[in-house]
Amino acid sequence: MTVSLAAVTALVVLVTATLSGIFGMAGGMILMAYLTFAYSVGAAMMLHGATQAVSNGYRAIINRNDIVWRLVATNLTGSIAALALFMLVSFVPEKPTVYLVLGAIPFVAFSIPKSWGLDITKPLVSPACGFVVTALTLTAGVAGPILDVFFVQSPLTRHQIVATKAVTQMLQHLTKLLYFGVLAAHLLPDANLPWWIYVMVAPLAMLGTTLGKMMLDRMNDGQFKKWSRYILVVLGAILIWRGLSLSLG
Repeated sequence: MTVSLAAVTALVVLVTATLSGIFGMAGGMILMAYLTFAYSVGAAMMLHGATQAVSNGYRAIINRNDIVWRLVATNLTGSIAALALFMLVSFVPEKPTVYLVLGAIPFVAFSIPKSWGLDITKPLVSPACGFVVTALTLTAGVAGPILDVFFVQSPLTRHQIVATKAVTQMLQHLTKLLYFGVLAAHLLPDANLPWWIYVMVAPLAMLGTTLGKMMLDRMNDGQFKKWSRYILVVLGAILIWRGLSLSLG
């Protein structure tokens, strides 16, 4: 771990945590893309999981009055089922797979018909959401846009969306840490990072989350949804290109 790499990582964590504080997603995708580029897949999964668990956990705390806890509980049941499946198959992705799945996620999310009625407040939809999103998180590191599909058709406000998603995402990233750090650790070469890098990124994730919260409060619901879609489409295209380049190179 060089000083320059640590410095760039710290800056990216701060910027992406701010984006996540605003939109509840895009920042996590950008951070995962950077970490996959700069580190091994195992190290990227671990550092991203730690950073995003802190970022989402802190975002949940500062938005705690808007959390819909019954949705968190039902979502968690699906997450546990997904973790059990991954433990059974012991799946670990390679870099091209991470980029391709990561980049495809926004396009898949936007192509899902509204007629499917994926409203997370409806019965059985929340655990299904937990299963799908956790499975994608363990494959690509991030699944925010798919998670958003289950929220965007709900009657929840933007603050309830960001707050409730923060808790579910924190739990998903803790699941990722458990899987890649303990349950599948023997399948991940070069996954170890110096302890101080985790200590460094934690306060930066919290600072970025605070800045994002301040900017979120200045936006209206229309701006929130419009910019979320634009950022994700551009980001998805770049990541698919990167994944194809690695696969065909």
